[in-house]
Order: sequence, then structure tokens, then C-alpha cells
Amino acid sequence: MAERKSLLRSPDTPLEPAFLELFFDLVYVFALTELTSRLTEHLNLKGAIDTLVLLLAVWWVWVLTAWLCDRFNPHRPIVQAQVIFVMYAVLLMAIAIRSIDRYGLLFAITYLAITFVRFVFIVLGAQGTDLPNRSKRAIFWFAVSAPAWIAGGLTAGWTRDLLWLLALAIDYGSAALKWPTPGLGRAPGWELAIEATHLAERYRQLFIVALGEIILSMGLTFAGTGPTTFAPGRTTVLVLSSISTAFMWRLYIYRAGTQLGPAIAASPSPHRLSQWSSYLHMVMVAGVLLTAAGFTLAIEHPTQHPPPAWIAAIAGGPALFLAGRSGFEYVIFGRLTRPRLIGISLLAAIGATVVYLPPTVTSAAATLVLAGVAALDTLRGHRVAPEPPSPRA
Repeated sequence: MAERKSLLRSPDTPLEPAFLELFFDLVYVFALTELTSRLTEHLNLKGAIDTLVLLLAVWWVWVLTAWLCDRFNPHRPIVQAQVIFVMYAVLLMAIAIRSIDRYGLLFAITYLAITFVRFVFIVLGAQGTDLPNRSKRAIFWFAVSAPAWIAGGLTAGWTRDLLWLLALAIDYGSAALKWPTPGLGRAPGWELAIEATHLAERYRQLFIVALGEIILSMGLTFAGTGPTTFAPGRTTVLVLSSISTAFMWRLYIYRAGTQLGPAIAASPSPHRLSQWSSYLHMVMVAGVLLTAAGFTLAIEHPTQHPPPAWIAAIAGGPALFLAGRSGFEYVIFGRLTRPRLIGISLLAAIGATVVYLPPTVTSAAATLVLAGVAALDTLRGHRVAPEPPSPRA
């Protein structure tokens, strides 16, 4: 029993994420790159929904793995083996993304295998604690969603999307409701305890990985354009994408990005705030991926007349990021700042007015909006004293 309990974090276990978790995030560099590539190749309504479904699945695996390392000691070899297993299982899921019509069943089975192995690990490794009951609740709901995952893996097109959206609604919805389970009820608050410092840093780390996806996509696309690599139009878009990435980092980290840990600690419902943070980070990451897809197409075709989908990606990606960032600010401080709302409105206006202009112009306009929002943030920071978090979850 003592050996099993020793798998859990002890008071002297460092709260900062372990190198194991940074190693785990490496597979998400590839997964996000594959999602961006798929979206770029299928930039239409169907492609966007496909990408969203796949992002929701790989994101949920990341969240549950972050939670596992939040409760278990990541310095123990058996915990490390579990995380590395999930890492390479996510690699399989990422490989399946580009050809999901062919490998849909592999994607679904791998997703469910991760869940089953995690369940067995927690039940065997945490006997005598509250964790097995929580895991039993979760596995009950994954069993409910499993038929939809398998059925979706055996189909294609809209049918697969609808089945997997149903499965994801069950997985996300049951977690939001604290896994109400026959015979066990909902998970009580004390069973959902989290380490605020650890989870806050994990969210920040994955967002940085997502920003790295813009840099990676832009660099690979720019380098692969052949003899015209340093053509003025392509070079301009590369510079604009780099500037936009820096502004997204600035807008994320200032100030809510540094206050998530204290906000979770101060919240009357830390688990719920952590959940909202997860969902809003996913919105921000989706905005980053859409931005990467838009800039990729702009680098490839800097002077071509852009179809509406390209404009939606170039202007809509930053707008989606700002929307997620605004929601994140609200759950941390209980308020919405005007610059971000103005930025979203301006980006919407840009999307509606640049139909006949080349992608380079749209990219410049979107970057200028991000720069303006960041500048207003900085000016406001000089006028207003830093406030403590006032969580709304």
C-alpha cells in the first residue's frame, strides 16, 4: 500500500512541470503541425469541422495527461512509463490525422486505448485514495462514448464528424458535470483537488508550443517555395507572421497569462476554473492554428486573388485567438477589456472589406490590429495598477 501511495505527489514534490512533461509536449508539435496542414489543404467548412473534431480529441488527451501528472509524481518510473505510452499513442493519432478517411478507426481505437490504460494505471496505482473512484466515473462515461468513437472510425465524411462530435460531447460534458455515475454519483469537490501552480504552467507551456507551430509552418513553407523563396511578397508575409506570433505571445502573457495559478488558488471552485481555462486555451490554440493556415497560404500565393476562406483564416484566426483570450481574461479578472473587443470588431471588418486585395494586404492589416491591441494593453498597464485575480469560476 505504501508503495502504491508513493506514486502520488507528496508535499515535497516540486510543483513546476517535470522535464517528462516537456518531453511529452514534443509530440504535440507534430500533432498541431498535422492539424494545420490538414486545415490548409481543406480550407472550407467541412475541413474546418474535421480539424475541430480532431483538435478536440487530441486536446482532451493532453488535458487528462496534465491532470494525471498533477496528481501523480512524474519522477517515478512507472508514472513516466505511463506518460511515454500516451505520448507515442498520440503520435499514432497524429499520423492518422492527414489521412483520417483511411485511418479513422486507428485514431478512434488509439484514443480509447489511452483512456483504458490510464484507467488501469490509476486504479492499480492509487488504491486507498480518492482517485480510483474518480477514474471509475470517468471510465463509465468513456464506455458510453466508445460506441460512437468506433462507429465514427468505421465511417467517413459528415457521418464520422457527427458521431465523433457526439462522442466528444459525452466526454467533455460528463467531465463538466463531474462525471455523474450510477452508484457513485458526482465527484465531490475534495476528489477534484488540483495543484494550481503546476496546471497553470502546463497551460502556458502548451500555448507556447502552439505559437511555435506558426513559426514551424511559416519556415517550412517559406523554405519550400524554391527559386522564388525570397520574393518580396513571400518575404513580407514571413515577416508579418513572425510579428503576429510575437504579439500573440505578448497578448497572452499580459497579464492573465501570469495570473492563472493565483486565480485557481483563489477560486472557490478550482476544478471548474481549471476546466474553463482548458476550454479557453483550446479556443486560443484553434485561433493560432487558423492563423498558421492563413499565413501558410499567403506565403504560397502572396499576390493571388484570395478566396473567402483564405481571408477568413488570415483575419479570423487572430479574431478567434482574441475571443479566447478575452474569455480567459474574464474568468481570471471578472472583466473584459475594451481593446480586445475592438480588435475582434476590426478583424471582422477587415474580413468583410479586403475581398479584392491580395493576401499580403490582409496579413498586414491583421498584424496591425494585433499590434494596436498590444499597444493599448501596454498603455493601460502604465495607467492602472496591477490587480489581483478575481476569478469568476
